[in-house]
Amino acid sequence: MRVRAAVDEFLAELRIERGYSRHTVRAYGGDLADLVAFAEALGQPDASELDLETLRDWVWRGSQSGLAASTLGRRVSSARSFTAWLARRGVVAPDPGLRLRTPRAGRRLPRVLTRAQMDALLERLQEAAAEGDPVALRDLAIIELLYASALRVSELVGLDLDDVDRTGRTVRVLGKGAKERVVPYGAPAARALDDYLDRGRPALASAGSGPALLLGARGGRLGTRTVYELVARELHELPGSGPAGPHALRHTAATHLLDGGADLRIVQELLGHASLATTQLYTHVSTERLRESYRLAHPRA
Repeated sequence: MRVRAAVDEFLAELRIERGYSRHTVRAYGGDLADLVAFAEALGQPDASELDLETLRDWVWRGSQSGLAASTLGRRVSSARSFTAWLARRGVVAPDPGLRLRTPRAGRRLPRVLTRAQMDALLERLQEAAAEGDPVALRDLAIIELLYASALRVSELVGLDLDDVDRTGRTVRVLGKGAKERVVPYGAPAARALDDYLDRGRPALASAGSGPALLLGARGGRLGTRTVYELVARELHELPGSGPAGPHALRHTAATHLLDGGADLRIVQELLGHASLATTQLYTHVSTERLRESYRLAHPRA
């Protein structure tokens, strides 16, 4: 079902079956029309492709454009009602709106780790993996790949063995809208991935593992929930606001690339954004970090 058609059906139900007022239906319609346009710009015209990441990026874009907290709260409420309706009809599963939250006032930027924080996180995981525990080796490979290639969590867990080019240090990713792209990863990620493939995965593999790159403790393909739990656990004690999930590492990678002078269109290609406007949101993060550094360091700031 196309997301635009799904919104029309949802609004019709609000108006006819639930008896919502014309004013209320119009408010829902305005919010969801903006969500439809955002999803379509990302190359996600189908309602089944709506996920938590898309919803969060949509809310974040609104916060960056200066929308009032009350407006953002209403948008989140509209989106959650819509995705709950989609879930009841089996269009999406699970309901991505269940974990969507309204941004706190004054906390508009996504969580972005500093380079020192990222180095400390990876060093901690390297120490854990040094003993050769297969799960620790896998966890290090997960964090390295999320940061090195700015992958979405769904893209990461969907990787198969033949998606990895260990010689060329690239991974072939199936992104949103079934669009395929090839993204590089660096030497540290290569070492972590090689160690996992040589020592970790064979220990986790079972008869039902199939071609999955990342395996769970029972040998099946790793699920997104496990990755969320891993990242949340590792980021729990680090300072900073915003969700402590895998997307924070994607935000961090994009911000560090731009801070390092990477071309915006190169970052767009790496992230798999259909629209450059979506990638440009990350420039706000870099600008904010520049302002903060200036404020702390300049004698007349």
